[in-house]
Amino acid sequence: MSGDEQQPKPPPASGRASRIMTTDPELDPRRLAALSQTYGVPGVDLDQITFPLANLELIPMEIARRHRVLPFLVQADTVCLAMADPGEKRVVEELEFVTGRRVFPYAAVPEQILQTLERAFSAKDRREEQYVGPRAPQRNAPTERARPGPPTSLATSPGIFKPVSPRPVPLEENFDMPEFSTPPGKALPLDAAFGAESPGASRTLLVVDDEEDIRRLLRRVLEDRGFRVLEADRGSVALQMVKAHTPDGILLDAMLPEMHGFDICRRIKGSQRYGHIPILMISAVYRGWRFAEDLKSAYGVNGYLEKPFRITDVVAAVEAMLAGAPKTADHDPEALTAEAEEALRVGMDAYKAGDADLAVHHLERAISLDSLSYRLHFNLALLLGRKGDVFRAIQELETAIDLHPKSFPALKNLAVLYQKAGFKNKAIEMWERAIGQSPDDATRGQLKEHLMSLL
Repeated sequence: MSGDEQQPKPPPASGRASRIMTTDPELDPRRLAALSQTYGVPGVDLDQITFPLANLELIPMEIARRHRVLPFLVQADTVCLAMADPGEKRVVEELEFVTGRRVFPYAAVPEQILQTLERAFSAKDRREEQYVGPRAPQRNAPTERARPGPPTSLATSPGIFKPVSPRPVPLEENFDMPEFSTPPGKALPLDAAFGAESPGASRTLLVVDDEEDIRRLLRRVLEDRGFRVLEADRGSVALQMVKAHTPDGILLDAMLPEMHGFDICRRIKGSQRYGHIPILMISAVYRGWRFAEDLKSAYGVNGYLEKPFRITDVVAAVEAMLAGAPKTADHDPEALTAEAEEALRVGMDAYKAGDADLAVHHLERAISLDSLSYRLHFNLALLLGRKGDVFRAIQELETAIDLHPKSFPALKNLAVLYQKAGFKNKAIEMWERAIGQSPDDATRGQLKEHLMSLL
């Protein structure tokens, strides 16, 4: 054999996880920083990540390549998804529906996603079990966590990019201490919520749809049959209405602005306090009996209608939904169930005794009992923030603001966390919203001065 002839290449390394070598240059962190700040989500350098190749089974290869997405961490109830475009909500919503898990988007460089997909699918074809990025330390895949949300281990690992704020905010000086007694104050503002008492109405129905014509049609049909009808045009308002009025039934559109109908359904049905409320899901996108059965089994909906629908079908579906369901009793929207109140009290005692982990555990248990409580989500966020679990704290504060959009404490603390995490644009947005809800002129002036220092 002459010296010009190439020697045969050795076969790929065998074993449970072969390290895939590359001569690619290291990722420019400034590019990942720009993507992270543009979309307001964490960034991930896939070359530093290790993950089980079984993750690839969640998304068909052609779909993953077309949308440039990669599920790099899959847990019992959550998926962390690397995305070239984290603003592509439809992909997130579809994956949540198919898997029944909460999906958290992470920004990633598009070319790196495609390279990683090619290497990972090739490794899977070779029956390997793990993908190890070219700059990842040799380690096992991250373990599962019981609580949803971006895991703390990821937030501090080499592959997860958290841009550093040029003007960091000391958490201890700006972030509230958990008080376990912070009430929303006044009654929940029901922006864009409509509905007056109908004379002689026996049961209350909440119609959730972003199309005014659909809401108007359903209101007329249902009020003619003696129902009291409330309306909401988006998900955050719907959750406020459920908490404020506890309707006897909900007619819920699947595709809504801000929050997907599936997520609203999951929150309501996952609550011990509100899970009994029957839900009739309506959709023009998800069609066929298979979707109907999946929605009933995975999300607990009590009925399903496709748009366009006939009035007779709506009336029959509502009657079937309410058949045998007890009439909802009047209640104080800010009161907790006895069990949730006890979990809150035990959590407060644990926090005062210096055991923050135990306090978080009891607050999570309280939320599992009453998932629409602003007070519980707010105080859990404060606990997580004090523990340094910034991304989960952000998630809990976002939920609290969904339930009470004009809460100054929640808006202010969320601004602190976004700024601490390095998401300058999101922090500016929250500082602006907090200024609008400031309790006095002095506070408003201080926040304006701080906001100007960021601009």
